[in-house]
Amino acid sequence: MTSQHALASSRRLLNKVPEVTIYFWIVKVLCTTVGESAADFLNVNLNFGLTATSVVTGVLLVVAMIFQFSANRYVPSRYWFAVALVSVFGTLVTDNLTDSIGVPLEASTLIFGALLTLTFLMWYSSERTLSIHSIVTSKREGFYWLAILFTFALGTATGDLMAEVLGLGYLVTGIIVAVLIAMAAVAWRFGLNPVLAFWFIYILTRPLGASIGDYLSQPSSQGGLGLGATVTSLIFVIGIIGIVTYLTVTKTDVISDDFAVDPDAAADRGGLWQTVVVVALVLVAAGTGYSLRKSSLEQDSSDSAGAVQSDSGAGQPAGPIPTGGQAAGPVPGEGQTARPSPLGDLSKFRKITQDTLGLLNAGNQSGATTRVDDLETEWDNAEARMKPKDKAEWTTIDGKIDTVLRDLRATSPKPASERAALTALLDALG
Repeated sequence: MTSQHALASSRRLLNKVPEVTIYFWIVKVLCTTVGESAADFLNVNLNFGLTATSVVTGVLLVVAMIFQFSANRYVPSRYWFAVALVSVFGTLVTDNLTDSIGVPLEASTLIFGALLTLTFLMWYSSERTLSIHSIVTSKREGFYWLAILFTFALGTATGDLMAEVLGLGYLVTGIIVAVLIAMAAVAWRFGLNPVLAFWFIYILTRPLGASIGDYLSQPSSQGGLGLGATVTSLIFVIGIIGIVTYLTVTKTDVISDDFAVDPDAAADRGGLWQTVVVVALVLVAAGTGYSLRKSSLEQDSSDSAGAVQSDSGAGQPAGPIPTGGQAAGPVPGEGQTARPSPLGDLSKFRKITQDTLGLLNAGNQSGATTRVDDLETEWDNAEARMKPKDKAEWTTIDGKIDTVLRDLRATSPKPASERAALTALLDALG
């Protein structure tokens, strides 16, 4: 329902965004994965912390947006650099709400869903179209980038909710998301409103990219390909640079400055009722799936809690820490009995932590850093099962694990800090 008169009178720029081709979706997914890896590198490896990483990324995003808005046409390098930074910042917004403020992912998903809906309503009310084929004014470009930011934040919250809170893991989450994207693409071929299909798929590519990156970087013992975060990020960066260079030279994704024919205009007529139907179906399916999965997890938690209580009198002796001949003070857990945890059996996490400390004491920094990756993976996989049992206890241990990961993965690690963090974690694990 594009207003041709209003469009003609306000046309000051060439279209500022690319045409949606296969290259668009490939680079979008690659940017998503690289963006998340970059945030982790600043937060963990450089030890910036979540707040400082958010500030640095926010400043870079502002600079990127200044360059993007100052252009009078679509420039692939500027556009995709801005997308990559929006990916990082959108992810960090969700992470800050979850980790720093303690907002549940369920609430984050609803909040960002509402903000995205409000953005679309304001955009349509003002411009009478949400089509990306008409981003030709600064006002429309502002709405466009605000929507992009909220899609990344919503995609992060939704993906993490499925993978962590509901315990599906990133691989299963990625498969579910890929199926939904395929369904939307097929529906578009059979008449689904193109604007609705575009934004629906755009949201879902965020958890899809995270799942692909997680699968490639995870060790083979955890079902991944074992490429590691650095190699995975490097592959994706090379892919982005290669495709963006190709697009810059060939200009195959430049939208023609021809507003007599808007490919989305005719389909806009059925957009409203289709949007209502699709959103209703998504909400019903998501709500039903969430309720069933949470009920299943709560039942498992109740069964596990009963087993822990029945065995609490016996206790489990914690194994000795292999020190490699280099003692670092008293050995945590030696000759002690592990206290029962309200979270259930934590022996797996104690074992990994003890192994990591043993490798560190033996002077094997790289081995300790590699071993601690297993701790992160196992803890994330167990979140959905353990967190409902005792949220406060889970949050306490989760914070100590974050400290361990940050210290072990620092660019310039300090053994004393690493040992202190590992010892504190062992104490928390019982």
